[in-house]
Amino acid sequence: MSRFTTSLFQASAIAAVLAMVPIGTSAMAAVDTGTYREMSVFLDVFNRVKAEYVDKVDDKVLVKGAIQGMLAALDPHSAYETGLDYDNLKIQTMGSYGGLGLTVTMEDGAVKVMSPQPDAPGARAGIKSGDYITHIDGKLIFGDSLDESIQKMRGAPGTKVALTLLRPGRDKPIQVTLVREKIVQKPVKWSVKDGVGVITITAFSEHTGEAVTGAIRGIVKQLGHDPLGYIIDLRDNGGGLRDESIAVADNFLSSGEIVSQRGRDKADIEPFYAESYVKGDLAHGVPIIVLTNAGTASASEIVAGALQDHHRALVMGERSFGKGSVQTVIDLGDNAALRLTTSRYYTPSGRSVQEGGIEPDIAVPQLSDPDYKSRPVFREDDLRRHLINEVKANNGALEEDGKVDPRFAATADELKAKGIDDFQLSYALKTLARLSSTQSVTAAK
Repeated sequence: MSRFTTSLFQASAIAAVLAMVPIGTSAMAAVDTGTYREMSVFLDVFNRVKAEYVDKVDDKVLVKGAIQGMLAALDPHSAYETGLDYDNLKIQTMGSYGGLGLTVTMEDGAVKVMSPQPDAPGARAGIKSGDYITHIDGKLIFGDSLDESIQKMRGAPGTKVALTLLRPGRDKPIQVTLVREKIVQKPVKWSVKDGVGVITITAFSEHTGEAVTGAIRGIVKQLGHDPLGYIIDLRDNGGGLRDESIAVADNFLSSGEIVSQRGRDKADIEPFYAESYVKGDLAHGVPIIVLTNAGTASASEIVAGALQDHHRALVMGERSFGKGSVQTVIDLGDNAALRLTTSRYYTPSGRSVQEGGIEPDIAVPQLSDPDYKSRPVFREDDLRRHLINEVKANNGALEEDGKVDPRFAATADELKAKGIDDFQLSYALKTLARLSSTQSVTAAK
């Protein structure tokens, strides 16, 4: 998948703060008589299409199209989810699915394996990155859409599926039969680098907050003491569940507001606080850097904004995506759900990140990416019908800087020669080393 496609997908689909609610709550809006008059126009068009369109059209197709069109007229994040979109929504929130553990893409009309997840059915069967899937259960899939092929590979855990693969350099096709399993995606990874705990969060699905708690404990156990500091890597994290972003921020705060959300009614304000009586600051006050970029969206921005406003962390990297709205997911039954924008969220200081995003305290470009200056970047304010920030700051003057920072003059090749393949992470590690040494000198006085 190209970088351009990935950025566009993140901008239009992944970015989300989700709140799960059942259908039929008291929040359903009342319908006035004017609505019925408008509905009569819709029914007139519906009946005319059914009666006179050149081909016979199924009612379900017309209704689905009408719903999708209605929601598309609102904002980029409200949607009617069915089929694979519904399955992907559940995966995003629950972090698991029934399948083979294969990440695939479409290349020249063929399904190509990008990577097999370790210790999943695909990897154990010997499927490798670069393999092409040609048949599923003996049926040729060339010409099918990527979504159709993915749906055929997914299924209930315990069921079997047969794949035929072509591997470059092999003369004969490879036949494998696999048993689907519950594939659990791991949104949190951690490591220790130069005495610093690095926690990478790729999504906010169920139990992400608990996974970050586990990461902190794992880092302390490996070192035998608290690290010099923590780096929380939220780059290219498109969001997920609001409650999990609150749980993640709560790991590093002893008290105070984490986020508030406000609905249509200006008096409808719901704040969420750190539960200090439960956990407190598990990082014990050591310095924290939060890494962000244009793909850091929504739930990720809640974490970055909360830690920044409480002066608990330095935000480093690039301006975030800028999605400051909350989507409520209403299960409609029959494998369908309504994802509807129902409120805006605000950081503890009352900032809305809508359109503007989170500005880093220390702007650091990703110099190790050779095309970071030329590749297209998508943010919330690039999307059609995005919500307007009612108090939008003009950062144009701040962003215009004709001077070249000498620290950021290195090329990707020069950095690679020094063994640096992630400049932003390297810069954060060096910054934490300086911060910790400064604290040590201060404590010694």
